[in-house]
Amino acid sequence: MRISVIHGPNLNLLGQRPSEYYGNLQLSDIESLLQNHFPTLEFHFFHSNVEGEIINEIQNCIRELRPIIINPGGYSHTSVAIRDALEILTAPKIEVHLSNIHAREEFRQHSITGSVCNGVIAGLKEKGYILAVQGILQLL
Repeated sequence: MRISVIHGPNLNLLGQRPSEYYGNLQLSDIESLLQNHFPTLEFHFFHSNVEGEIINEIQNCIRELRPIIINPGGYSHTSVAIRDALEILTAPKIEVHLSNIHAREEFRQHSITGSVCNGVIAGLKEKGYILAVQGILQLL
C-alpha cells in the first residue's frame, strides 16, 4: 500500500520554527520516522509552499485512490481550493498539525480543510503522523 504524506507551506523550515509548537525535528526526520515505524508501507512524501502544486498532488491521489496524510500548514485555515480537492478524494484522508491549533491564535483555531477529512490530529508534534498512519490502516 502507498500513502501520500503532503506537507504545506513553511514545513520545510521545521527546525527553525518555534520548537514549543513544532518540535525539534526537521521534515526529513519526520519522513524517516514514518519509514522506520512502518517498514512494510510505501510512502510518497510531497512538500510545496504553492497552493496549486498541493492541489495537483491531491488530484494525483484522487486518480489513484491513494490515502493521504496532509499537513496543509496555514492553508488549512484559508484554502477553499485545497478543501474542495480533498472533498473529492474517497480514499481515507487525515489532517495532521504538529501544534495544537486550538490553543493558538484565533485565526488558527478553525480548519476548513479538516472538515472534509476522516480525522484531524493536532498538538502531538511528530507523533501525530504515526497516529495518522494507524488511523488510515484502520479505515481501509
